[in-house]
Amino acid sequence: MKVAIMTDTNSGISVKEGKKLGVYVMPMPVLIDGSTYYEGVNLSHEEFYRFMLEGRAVSTSQPSPGDVLEMWDSILEQYDELVYVPMSSGLSTSYQTALSLSAEYNGRVQVANHHSVSVPQRYAVLDALELAASGWTTEKIKLALEKTAPDTIIYIGVDTLEFLKKGGRITPTVAKMGTLLQIKPLLQIRGEFLEACAKARGTKGCKRRVIEELKVWVEKYRKSGDPFVIGAAGSFLSRAEEKEWIDMARSAFPGRDIRYDPLAFSIGCHVGPGAFGMAVSKRISSL
Repeated sequence: MKVAIMTDTNSGISVKEGKKLGVYVMPMPVLIDGSTYYEGVNLSHEEFYRFMLEGRAVSTSQPSPGDVLEMWDSILEQYDELVYVPMSSGLSTSYQTALSLSAEYNGRVQVANHHSVSVPQRYAVLDALELAASGWTTEKIKLALEKTAPDTIIYIGVDTLEFLKKGGRITPTVAKMGTLLQIKPLLQIRGEFLEACAKARGTKGCKRRVIEELKVWVEKYRKSGDPFVIGAAGSFLSRAEEKEWIDMARSAFPGRDIRYDPLAFSIGCHVGPGAFGMAVSKRISSL
């Protein structure tokens, strides 16, 4: 049985890279001053974050049901079944929409909710690709991905509170006081939601706190013996700032292969330019 794997650009996998990997990728739409663009297709990460700094009206959107169905139908002309790994259901309605649409395919389309985004979502997709190559059924792949979903945790820090305020995640009063006192919230994604979990003084202090929090989870995985991966991401406009964060992240975990990807638009829209994050996620142990 031929099994295809599909995801969206929230995984950090572009349409072009997906073709090299053998993964089908749905480009996520974004609205800039009312016009629709597609992540990594006709809008780069640098352009997206520059538009945010310019004060343009920026918001993320979801693929239309028609676009999803058209892509599925095209894939199923070449494959018997497919597994779709969209971004976390807690961060987007795209999972629930896809799950509803899949009911019409009599089991040929399995939608896996891995509760992740960015680098952890990428690794979930790569796990699914390897499992498919090993002969696993789509249902078994979906169950394996969802079983490891609770074992992914993402920490994100911000350089500015402006975009958290615009998105209603903090009040204008909290944003004003935080800016004056240089208090930065540490955000966490574990399971369904993006929420504040701690505070730090200044951007550098927040970066150190991201690493400190992640080290706790990494140590748990080391002791358990379960296979895991560490990833880093950011929404930097400066290559020097990006390199500084990558170097800081990699030096904190010597001997680990830490992948870096630009932060997906779906998260970047809330945290703005200059944000930074790290994640650890369990890989499927039977690979």
